[in-house]
Amino acid sequence: MYDIILFDLDGTLTDPGIGITNSVAHALAHWNIEVSDRAELYKFIGPPLSDSFMRYYGFSEEDAIRAIAVYREYFSVKGLYENEVYPGIPELLESLKAQGKTVVLATSKPEKFAVEILRHFGLYDYFDIIAGASMNESRNKKADVIAYAISQMNAPDLSRLIMIGDREHDILGAKQMGIDSIGVLYGYGDRPEHEKAGATYIAEKVEDILPLLN
Repeated sequence: MYDIILFDLDGTLTDPGIGITNSVAHALAHWNIEVSDRAELYKFIGPPLSDSFMRYYGFSEEDAIRAIAVYREYFSVKGLYENEVYPGIPELLESLKAQGKTVVLATSKPEKFAVEILRHFGLYDYFDIIAGASMNESRNKKADVIAYAISQMNAPDLSRLIMIGDREHDILGAKQMGIDSIGVLYGYGDRPEHEKAGATYIAEKVEDILPLLN
């Protein structure tokens, strides 16, 4: 049914919870903001960072940009490695490649960091296209990232594309670009979030994804 499979990274291929929350806490500490419960920062996983700093902590756009720079002080050195691949993901990617599918990464994480993470965890070679956000935040919305990924393809039939992600931003971005989507429940989004966003399918486990693609 689908020939071109787009994957989100954080919360879909890997669990970045420790690295991202440590990096956010590092940035907030610059403004003397202390967070006692790491779970409070899980909401930063998925959406563009600038949006989250402004939405959850009332930062101005200027301060949000500065906060991202401070965040990256930690993330670029340590945080991106405080991460782990979800069980079953390598096998899923292996199966897709064996079937001749085009496998694409479409992440709101800066492309530079996404490539480093994929290489570090041995996933890089599964991907035909890697599309991420720009470092200057000019391309960070999921729809823009998906459009960027599609621009690297040869006029694909959009009915053959599907986006897989764990947050509403993945589902809404796919809808905006006119492609189907799978919302996964093993990451950081829940069923009501995916249903409200309008996911085409919902997968509870990694093992549920492959049957939805064929």
